[in-house]
Amino acid sequence: MTTTSQARSFDKAAADYAANRPSYPPALLDAVEELAGRPLKGARVADVGAGTGLATALLHARGAHVIAVEPGPGMASQFRLGLPRVPIVLGDGNNLPLASGSVDIITYAQAWHWTDRRKSVPEALRVLRPGGALALWWNDSDSTVPWVAGQDSRLRRLFGAEDHEPDPMARFRDLPARLGFVTRQVVWTRTVPLDTHLANLASYSDFLVLGKDGTRTFLAAERDLLTEVFPNGMVEERYVVSLAVAVR
Repeated sequence: MTTTSQARSFDKAAADYAANRPSYPPALLDAVEELAGRPLKGARVADVGAGTGLATALLHARGAHVIAVEPGPGMASQFRLGLPRVPIVLGDGNNLPLASGSVDIITYAQAWHWTDRRKSVPEALRVLRPGGALALWWNDSDSTVPWVAGQDSRLRRLFGAEDHEPDPMARFRDLPARLGFVTRQVVWTRTVPLDTHLANLASYSDFLVLGKDGTRTFLAAERDLLTEVFPNGMVEERYVVSLAVAVR
């Protein structure tokens, strides 16, 4: 299983992804504007790895002129259903289908780690206008919450990952140092039905690769455990968004 094929695994679950994945808090976009040194309103923005358009919709609502870039035809089709007036092109960060010096801000929401840095960094610099900004962010469950830490540990065991103390700065460790990224973290919560929480888990690429039987078994056990934690059937999810912005 290659990184590219795992990334493309989302394509077969586009509708579930759109329905159950968490979006992002307004404070994140405030931080993007602050660190980029310009408002999103009126900015030409390329949202790369746009998926079903969770981040694109927020950028568009802020008044940005957004073009989405997405490699998966299934995700792009779902995007068009939700954002029919926002342009989207098929492509990825390693070979952006955009003119040189054509955008003010490039955003990667949950997508930068799928790129080849040897290609995506020069492509971002090519497409950005002078003074433009590259903004990367990741939405991760807050492992300082005990029930989240327990679930994370079970997920690592399931997928054969090393069980270790969580590193709150993990998303920033491999950023290209030469770009001079400035970082910020934003904590936020959402409360959703247990079914939505479990469906969100099932949309992770690891589960899409694992297959239906293994996924069903794990989620059934999680349902039993979380019903004890949230007897009213509503799960309070807490997230940490790790944001990194570099100005060209």
